[in-house]
Amino acid sequence: MHPFEDLVVPPGAVGIHWFGQSSYALKNEAGTIVSVDPYFPRERSPERFVHLRPPLAEECLRPDFILLTHNHRDHTWPESLQRIWAAFPEVPYFGPHESEQEIRKEGMGTAAVTVVAAGEQVQLGTMRAHAVWAKPPGGLPEDKIEPPDVTHLGFVVDTGPVRVYISGDPVHTFAGHESLLGPVRALRPDIGMLTCQPGEGEFPSFAGSAEVAVKLGLKAAVPAHYSCFVSRNYNPREWASHLPVGGPQPLIIPYNQSVIYTP
Repeated sequence: MHPFEDLVVPPGAVGIHWFGQSSYALKNEAGTIVSVDPYFPRERSPERFVHLRPPLAEECLRPDFILLTHNHRDHTWPESLQRIWAAFPEVPYFGPHESEQEIRKEGMGTAAVTVVAAGEQVQLGTMRAHAVWAKPPGGLPEDKIEPPDVTHLGFVVDTGPVRVYISGDPVHTFAGHESLLGPVRALRPDIGMLTCQPGEGEFPSFAGSAEVAVKLGLKAAVPAHYSCFVSRNYNPREWASHLPVGGPQPLIIPYNQSVIYTP
């Protein structure tokens, strides 16, 4: 059993475990556990991975539900999904249609998979997930951004007392588009797990990530999409330095550890 299962979440709070990259588990005071984008490959080389041991053996943590933001390997990872399914075949999955197709292609025929689209919401026991766009399906011609190769979602997870925004992999100009910001802001998230990548161009920069946090009115922001791949690592304290004084508070979760967040 993973220690997160024993974590006692007090009223008005949410438990968050970060496994590196964009993989999370959320737990509310009722004990519901939602796994987000589980990515735990076991074959690792020092040239590719920051950590040579996977952060989790999938059979050690029983999630009640699994959310998938999009069908890229570090977000919809077939090996992890297969191992979770083998250990906990009754656990349901929610994500875009490409992730559903990937699960079926990998032979998990009896898995309960629900396709979710932006603007929809799904009940996750004592939690509820609202799907929003991370990258618009038509791209952003005004920013010279082509349509993405797969559907890219984010989620605002209502855990009861706390609303948690999972950005997925947002377009790098996300902060400049009210059509993307507005639906997220309307759901009033308290804390956001924000994917960013300095200098890469596909995802928001540090400054762009901070702008997203401010424009969404987040109380706290968590950096995501690092401490996994050697080529995509960054210093979270440098990211935090871009948040304005008095604005969203940075929350840097140590690698493969849990925190309890209270707004």
